[in-house]
Amino acid sequence: MTYLDCLSAALGALRVNAMRSVLTMLGVIIGVAAVIIMVAVGAGAEAGVAERMRSLGSNLFIIMPGSVTSRGARLGHGTGLSLTEGDTAAIGDEISVVQASAAMVSGGAQVVAGNLNWSTRVWGVTRDYFQVREWVLAGGREFSAGEARSAAKVAVLGDTVAAQLFPDQEPLGQTIRVGKVPFQVIGLLEKKGQSFGGRDQDDVILVPLATAKKRVLGGSRFKGDAVRAVLVKVRYADDMALAEQDIGDLLRRRHRIQPGQDDDFHMRNLAEIQQAREAASRILTLLLSAVASISLLVGGIGIMNIMLVSVTERTREIGIRMAMGAARRDIQTQFLVEAVTLSVIGGAIGIAIGVLGAFGIAQFADWPTLIRADSIVVAFLSAGSVGIFFGFYPARKASRLDPIEALRHE
Repeated sequence: MTYLDCLSAALGALRVNAMRSVLTMLGVIIGVAAVIIMVAVGAGAEAGVAERMRSLGSNLFIIMPGSVTSRGARLGHGTGLSLTEGDTAAIGDEISVVQASAAMVSGGAQVVAGNLNWSTRVWGVTRDYFQVREWVLAGGREFSAGEARSAAKVAVLGDTVAAQLFPDQEPLGQTIRVGKVPFQVIGLLEKKGQSFGGRDQDDVILVPLATAKKRVLGGSRFKGDAVRAVLVKVRYADDMALAEQDIGDLLRRRHRIQPGQDDDFHMRNLAEIQQAREAASRILTLLLSAVASISLLVGGIGIMNIMLVSVTERTREIGIRMAMGAARRDIQTQFLVEAVTLSVIGGAIGIAIGVLGAFGIAQFADWPTLIRADSIVVAFLSAGSVGIFFGFYPARKASRLDPIEALRHE
């Protein structure tokens, strides 16, 4: 008896009890579909993390000032003003692995254009900010070195601000008022989307650092060359640890921090944040997939149960086949093929449902999904393996029946 004959006989047996076959496959269908959906959701979340990290910039450090103490209470990182424009320049000039460094200050402001207005964030930045954040322009230009030195009233708008202030016209060349100060729009930023915290990165206006200090945020808030934060871009990812060490040593030396004293600054390595978030996403995906795989196990037990029932129901048929010369191997192969056929058909249906389900989640739940080919292959192979594993015992039991006793069975 060839394998093709076995397959034909298996399909015939499944057609005789079509409803029972469908119910038997249900566990495998649900298990395969659940695994594909869970992996797609997890992979989508991981890709979303990577995409948001790319929107912040690659190989990036954010250096924040240390905390200040008020009436005995430490107010946390970023409350002091220990970083300066000089620190920013020294990091870029003295540390060889650093590609660029940029200083920034920020504050909220009401912006007016014609009869429209919008509340947004104004960031005063140095010119290297665009390179550090890898933020390209959708139109116009960056502010020049001369404009940065002279505190010129020029602005580059984020996509959200441009859409709110100029919904029906070209923003470039227009005049806006930030507070009471008029600014000329010279550039438009490419859209970046939301940050990890859900903040709209495009809801921002960039102006020269000196302009923000003198004309928008008030000189009393950032005295001298004090800045709110320093952003540092390292040339290569492999140099991040070295850069962190060198930057820390440089700032301690410049700030005259003695051994044993607390640093008056705090560094955040965004690459480490990305790795931690991706690791968390992978662990969650594995846990969800493990839970979904239980359905495969349940489906396999269902297949074994139905195949045992089938062996009992077809005992006389088995006896007739043996009496006509069928070998035990032929009987075992026939029942094993039936079990595998159930699993494979169920796996194929589960794959179709899983792919459609992943697309449905992306479309209707607005949740990012990423269907991976390897997850489909693994799910399909797992379904086949379930059929072999749980179908072997019933098939072996059928092949071990005594032909005479089987013929006597009613």
